[in-house]
Amino acid sequence: MQTYFRLADLPRFRRAVITIGSFDGVHRGHQKLLARIRRMAEAREGESVVITFDPHPRTVLRPEDDSLRLLTTTREKISFCAEEGIDHLVVIPFDRQFSQQTPTEYIEEFLVRNFTPDRIVIGYDHRFGKDRAGDVELLRHLSAQYGYEVVEIAAQEVDEITVSSTKIRRALQAGEVSKAATLMGRPYELTGTVIAGQQIGRTLDYPTANLHPDHPLKLVPAPGIYAVRAHFDGCTYDGMLYIGDRPVLGDGRGTSIEVHLFDYSGDLYGETLTVSFVNYLRGDLVLGGVEALRDQLVIDEANARRALEEDQRATAVADEELPDAAVVILNYNGRGYLERYLPTVTNSLPPTCRLIVADNASTDDSVAYLKSAFPAVEVIELHENLGFAAGYNVALQQVKASVYVLLNSDVRVTSGWLETILPHFLDPTVGAVQPKVLAEHDPECFEYAGASGGYLDFLGYPFCRGRVFGHMERDEGQYDCPAEIFWATGAAFFVRADVFHRLAGFEPEYFAHAEEIDLCWRMKRAGYRVLVEPAATVHHVGGGTLAYDTPRKAFLNFRNTLVTSFKNENTLRLIWWLPVRLLLDGAAGMLFLAQGKVEHIRSIIRAHLDFYRNLPMWIRRRGRRSREIENCRIGPPRTDAGRVADSIALHYFLLGHKRFSQVVIRQIDVEPKAAATN
Repeated sequence: MQTYFRLADLPRFRRAVITIGSFDGVHRGHQKLLARIRRMAEAREGESVVITFDPHPRTVLRPEDDSLRLLTTTREKISFCAEEGIDHLVVIPFDRQFSQQTPTEYIEEFLVRNFTPDRIVIGYDHRFGKDRAGDVELLRHLSAQYGYEVVEIAAQEVDEITVSSTKIRRALQAGEVSKAATLMGRPYELTGTVIAGQQIGRTLDYPTANLHPDHPLKLVPAPGIYAVRAHFDGCTYDGMLYIGDRPVLGDGRGTSIEVHLFDYSGDLYGETLTVSFVNYLRGDLVLGGVEALRDQLVIDEANARRALEEDQRATAVADEELPDAAVVILNYNGRGYLERYLPTVTNSLPPTCRLIVADNASTDDSVAYLKSAFPAVEVIELHENLGFAAGYNVALQQVKASVYVLLNSDVRVTSGWLETILPHFLDPTVGAVQPKVLAEHDPECFEYAGASGGYLDFLGYPFCRGRVFGHMERDEGQYDCPAEIFWATGAAFFVRADVFHRLAGFEPEYFAHAEEIDLCWRMKRAGYRVLVEPAATVHHVGGGTLAYDTPRKAFLNFRNTLVTSFKNENTLRLIWWLPVRLLLDGAAGMLFLAQGKVEHIRSIIRAHLDFYRNLPMWIRRRGRRSREIENCRIGPPRTDAGRVADSIALHYFLLGHKRFSQVVIRQIDVEPKAAATN
């Protein structure tokens, strides 16, 4: 990452994607935003640029207010932004003259002249220019004139960032450094220079280094004793740190910060130390003299060493406790896809994961190619093409793992996708998870099959965060927050193996399409949660073995979603649901007629005839599945999460709403509400 402190030193940026802010703490909320900036720039073959200010604007605009305390200094901010993979960090010297620019001057003379932005990513409430009169609407107004695009950060994400910063400050001021570390995504750090003290610690056999913080506004945690790690001269040392006014000594020197390093005996005067806070041990105590202090320090050292060992052990366990998983790719005549995308899977496989290709009686040379090019990959050969549903049911009977990862052969995975999702299964209430799915042919857009999580409307029609019917949104990070959803895509379907088998897997008659929706619905009825984890991303070609817009796909779509709702809705809803669903499917047929898709109309008719012809079978299946669900139950049904009380068809075709965020999301109470679990 390149860092600049003067506008005169800026290079000519290439398709710059810029964002502006203080980014104090560079915490998890900021990290998500910076990852989005980086992805946008990479997708456009441009450069990510973060603009921040030093000193903090508040110290210039409100000098009488001395309450500001910083979570990160500029030096720390530079280091943390570099860790997030940002290309350029520009630190603007903020002064009165800069603050007096009009909003239009700010855009034209500062942003456009210096950065020539391709995109400006900014919060919905961002203000700039003299008297903070500029806003997102002004940026949009001038966007066409200057050739940039404005991407607005939603209120929810901005609020999350603001709340996180507040929570971190409060946690540190209460001594809760482990809570702050969780919110920040790293331990809180304090950097300073070692200065001379009274050397009282040496007489107690606990020599301490007196730390003078490098920045006067850096937040110092609450008084007390902490287990810490100190970093200097390329080495890391365990230790304990004291913050307080030394009540035992009563020397009136005010608040001091003193660190004792275990197993270190050198001279630290003049050294710059960075201290990472690991755990809070105790508050400041008034003890009965120097001997009592020495005895207490012995106890503190033991507690600090124990806390640091536990932290190290917890980190090691977190790295090793991923559940064992099997990535299973169901292949049918996909030699080309295997050749292109299988290496991305093999290269991303952690030690706890197996890779298996289940071949659905391909007629090409897929199996021969696998055995030749990927001899380490396990192959299961099925003797007939059983389709997606039955094919996986049969193949997974031969696979032992805690978590199955069902992956389409036409999916390109990215680094860390497995490690990002598998920890969710450490929570026993999680039944299935999906990553974010982007289009391989257009990586800036969501892909039809799953996008950023599947939802269901009140009539059982599926849609996604990022995809409503056939409209795919561009991925601007607007759905990057993890969420409980209704169904997870079958293109990259993580499922708890024992739950899959206890619920009898997919409905084999489905062949393909909507089988994952049906299984997720049954899991949710049993009390399991279904999640999307957008921090993991895959790219899907889509329609690799069954094209999206074909009569065959239409038949499977209408029939399988019809059966799915019939099997899973409660009896009272079915009384009015079926005629309404029939009416709307008829409206879909009229739309196909207007589009000249006569074969698609026949597909709808065939779907309904197939459903009614097999109705006795589906009635029996409904009863059997309900018994399986009761035997698998872990809690109240969770079918309210990811279900909306509106008709997606009405939103899309009558109101013209094509984006997920335009749909009014109201949770529908079709089952008793489940208690929230975190």
